[in-house]
Amino acid sequence: MVVGINDYPGSARLYGCVNDATSIGEVLSSNEDGAPNFDVMLMTKDHSKAAIRSRLMELFSGDDEIHLFYFSGHGMVNEMGGYIVTPDFQRYDEGISMDDILMMAATSKAMQKVIVLDCCHAGAMGTPVLLGNGMAVLGKGVVILASSRDSEKSKEVGGMGVFTSLLLKALHGGAADIVGDVTAGNIYSYIDRGLGGWQQRPVFKANIARSLNLRKVKPPLDLGDLRLLRSYFPEVAYEMPLDPSYEYTVEGADSEHIRVFKVLRRMQGVGLVEPVDEEYMYWAAMNSGKCRLTPLGMYYWQLVKEGRI
Repeated sequence: MVVGINDYPGSARLYGCVNDATSIGEVLSSNEDGAPNFDVMLMTKDHSKAAIRSRLMELFSGDDEIHLFYFSGHGMVNEMGGYIVTPDFQRYDEGISMDDILMMAATSKAMQKVIVLDCCHAGAMGTPVLLGNGMAVLGKGVVILASSRDSEKSKEVGGMGVFTSLLLKALHGGAADIVGDVTAGNIYSYIDRGLGGWQQRPVFKANIARSLNLRKVKPPLDLGDLRLLRSYFPEVAYEMPLDPSYEYTVEGADSEHIRVFKVLRRMQGVGLVEPVDEEYMYWAAMNSGKCRLTPLGMYYWQLVKEGRI
């Protein structure tokens, strides 16, 4: 469920939230290869409190693998907690309580419930005011990605939220791992680095046993090549010997060695392999040196060994 609200009354009007929601809906609806991903309900027109609440109840009533709620609009906090603000707000009834949304998510039967808020004071989601101490309380399987802390505003620049702009880049592959998986945790890390120059800090809260993909993109390294880690490096600390026959520019180079060396260079390009005592793989081969796994390579080597890739 993706909601973007521009049409607040008077001076409260916003300008980038519908753009935010439309773009997020488009990218979440399919993986990079065109395969279906989320079945997206996009709400950019009917924004009454009743309409959004009823759709939220419908969203979290199913038992799908993942339920995801994205909101771009106004947010607020008062002594009763945080709220997403609807255009029909009035004093003492500003919108939908973040605590109510959290309760809906907590009672959902889905394996994972992801709530993404791009609004002011978004970080209030997940810290029920009734506890009085600011401690986050999340139901099992709940993940929250918030654009700002509960005391901060969220910025809008160039017709789009700063947070959502980074979120889109993350979903398009900026936050993908070696196998092309884009998870909420990786998205947060990507956005956290990208927001370094802005006076808003993203918030990540989660109560999950394992992370599920929000989107799949093309892996930076072919999975068949990735599985060759175990073939080239029979032990995790093994240093693979090289020689000039691996370099295609050398007269009489071995065709099989050339093929292997191309794969090793691709592995180096994504940070899995490094030359030993040389700056470049080329010189490791020309000087009959060696190459080895990086710490990241060791991690994926173990995943391949365990049959998880």
